[in-house]
Amino acid sequence: MGNRKKVVADARKEANKSLYFAKLRNVPTSPRKMRIVADMIRGKEVYLALDMLKFSTKEAASRMEKLLLSAIDNWKQKNVGADVESANLYVKSVAVDSARILKRLRPAPQGRAHRIRKRSNHVTLFVASKETTTEEK
Repeated sequence: MGNRKKVVADARKEANKSLYFAKLRNVPTSPRKMRIVADMIRGKEVYLALDMLKFSTKEAASRMEKLLLSAIDNWKQKNVGADVESANLYVKSVAVDSARILKRLRPAPQGRAHRIRKRSNHVTLFVASKETTTEEK
C-alpha cells in the first residue's frame, strides 16, 4: 500500500473509533420493507426504539431489534464502565442499501416465463450519545 493510501486509511480508522455502529449484511428482505422499519426508529432514544421494534408486527423489525442491541453492545465495549441510561443514547442514523438480487423464473401462461426478483439489503445503524454531540458543537 502506498503512503498516501496508508495515511487516508489510518485517518478513517481513527474516525471510526469515535463512532458506534453495527452492520447487517445480506438480509433476505426487500429494501423497501426494511426502510419502513428504519424510518420508525430513526432519531428515537434507544429504549423507545427497542420497545417500538419489539411490539411491531413487521418481520424486518426483529432483525432491526437484534442490530440495535448489537450497536448498543458496541457502544458498551468502547465505553467501559459507562451506563447506557445516563448516556442518553439515541439512534443517530440508519442506512438501508440494496444488496444482491436473486433472479428466478416463474411459469406463465402460453409457455412464457415471468422473472421473479428476490431482493436483499444491507443495514448500517449508528448510535450516538446526546451529551457527546452537544459537547462537540
